[in-house]
Amino acid sequence: MMMNMDYMIYYAIAGIMTMIGAAVSGRLKAKFAQYSKVPLSKGQSGKDVAAEMLAYYGINDVKIVRGTGTLTDHYNPVTKTVSLSPDVHDGRHVAAAAVAAHECGHAVQHAEAYSFLTMRSKLVPMVKVASIAQGYGLMIALMMAGSIPQLLLAVIIAFAVTSLFAFITLPVEFDASKRALVWLDESGATAGAEQEGAKDALWWAAMTYVSAAMSSLVILVYLIFRYAGSNRR
Repeated sequence: MMMNMDYMIYYAIAGIMTMIGAAVSGRLKAKFAQYSKVPLSKGQSGKDVAAEMLAYYGINDVKIVRGTGTLTDHYNPVTKTVSLSPDVHDGRHVAAAAVAAHECGHAVQHAEAYSFLTMRSKLVPMVKVASIAQGYGLMIALMMAGSIPQLLLAVIIAFAVTSLFAFITLPVEFDASKRALVWLDESGATAGAEQEGAKDALWWAAMTYVSAAMSSLVILVYLIFRYAGSNRR
């Protein structure tokens, strides 16, 4: 009975957090669609914005590549590439400018050895292992929490690692957006309503990371309480 209750509580928490995450993600997609309809007065494409921002900061060893999919934009510090999804790479609208500048913000962080980005990069190998442990060990750990609580403790440690990674990601993302918005404004790439639109779009992009971090934390707290409860019995 206790095991079934554990599953029910876990899935209820996970379900609620998933719905919150989906709502935030849906809002981001709506904002991207909204600002994709607002053309840039300077007529630049996302690739143009990225190239100009990198040049401004004297970053010459980062490539801009055209990726695939939608909202798959990212900066890879290992290969030093800014990958822009097709609509961002080719788009000449506010959403494209905001996203392209944000990803270049990460390249600037890398070039300046921004501390939180460095910390996040060092955690990546641990996070990969922790994610595997979570995926394969959670249900078994809950099932055997009463008899072998050490399994649940191992899963808690794995969740702690991924939660730490999620929270370290927050300043990285907010700082990249701040750098992007400052540069967009000072360079004149966006102005007036365009700048406000870029700020709005990047805010909702950041909220997806906030949602993910809170989801990880809530589940971690539940597992800690569950582990404490198993040790009292």
